[in-house]
Amino acid sequence: MSDVAMRAAYDLGPMPLGRAMRTLDEGFVRAPVQLVFQIVRDVEQWPAHLAHYRFVRFRERASDGGGIVEMAANRPFGLFNWPTWWLSEMQVLGAAGTTGATPAVRFRHIGGITKGMDVEWRFEQSDGGTRVELVHAWDGPRWPLIGVLAATIVIGPVFVHGIATRTLAGLARIAERDAAMGAAPGGART
Repeated sequence: MSDVAMRAAYDLGPMPLGRAMRTLDEGFVRAPVQLVFQIVRDVEQWPAHLAHYRFVRFRERASDGGGIVEMAANRPFGLFNWPTWWLSEMQVLGAAGTTGATPAVRFRHIGGITKGMDVEWRFEQSDGGTRVELVHAWDGPRWPLIGVLAATIVIGPVFVHGIATRTLAGLARIAERDAAMGAAPGGART
C-alpha cells in the first residue's frame, strides 16, 4: 500500500521472563525454515490461509517487513465464534538486509484487551523440516484483583492458545503443501 508510512524497524528485544501467563504452542513442519518463516511473516495473507482470521492490515510499515499491524480473529466455540481484535508492533528478525539474526517474528500488543502481551514465533531447522515455537507472555489486563486470574485461567488457555493452535496448524499446512509442490512462499492457494 502506498498510503502506509514506512518507518525504521521496531526493536522489541528478547521475550520477557517471569510473566504471569505464558503459553507455548509448538510443532514440526515438513518444510524448510526459510519457507515457513516467509509464510508466517506475511501476516497480511493469514486471512487467505486461515478461516478463523477475519482481517490483518498494516497501519504502519517498517523497513524489516514489520510495523504496526491490526489483527482480528475468531475463537470458535462449537457453532459460535467469539470475535477478538488486537493491535501490535511487529518486528521481523532474520529478514533480508538484517545480519546475524535467527529467523523470528516478534509482536508486542499495543491495543485491545491483550495490551502488553509479547509474542514470538521461533524457527529452528531440524532434520526433514522446521521446528516452530509460538510463545505468548503477559501479565494480564490491568483489572484490579482479577487481571492475572483472567489471563491465566481464561484468556491465555482458552482464547490465546485456542487461536494460536489453529494459526500454527494452518500455516504449517500451507508451508508443507508449498514445500511438496516446490512452490515459492505465497504461491497459488487451493
